[in-house]
Amino acid sequence: MESTDTKSSPTSTLLLSHSPSPSPSPSPPPTVQAHVVVTPCAACKILRRRCTQKCVLAPYFPPSDPLKFTIAHRIFGASNIIKLLLDLPDSQRADAVSSLVYEASARIRDPVYGCAGAICQLQKQINELQAELAKTQAELVNIHCHQTNLVALICKELAQTPPPMSSSSLLPEHRSLDNSFNIVATPQSYQGYTSLFGDSNIWDPLWT
Repeated sequence: MESTDTKSSPTSTLLLSHSPSPSPSPSPPPTVQAHVVVTPCAACKILRRRCTQKCVLAPYFPPSDPLKFTIAHRIFGASNIIKLLLDLPDSQRADAVSSLVYEASARIRDPVYGCAGAICQLQKQINELQAELAKTQAELVNIHCHQTNLVALICKELAQTPPPMSSSSLLPEHRSLDNSFNIVATPQSYQGYTSLFGDSNIWDPLWT
């Protein structure tokens, strides 16, 4: 009975020993999970709760200004603030938060009247300034009227004053009288007066 086992030849054994071994397949790189660090807003930090990305208070109470939420939370409470913001559209929430903070600050300063007291004080100042403005405008009108009357009176007096008369418009006797006051004493005039009056002694003291 022939054996079924066949002996391998030396050549085949050598080829098998020098055949390259299959390289192992590269393993996939380990997956790194990204951890996003979310800084809690001032509201969630004060309330000591987890701040999520859908937090309603986060856009309006940043962590850099915790006093803003502290004031509003002290007067209105966090639940009322959240309820108010959810009832408003996104375009009006920022103004609503500003109004809440202002009213809360006024209530802390004046627990009795709150923001109504500040409004009344501002309205009083407006009334006082309006009264002062009206008084100043009345004084300006009076000054303008006085100036207008003064100018009209000056113009009336100038219209009634006759113009000054020139020497050419004077009568002959007036011109001769006026010229008589312009005589200057000279030696020639002295001789004329001497021949006219005939007595020279009366003029001697004048020339000594």
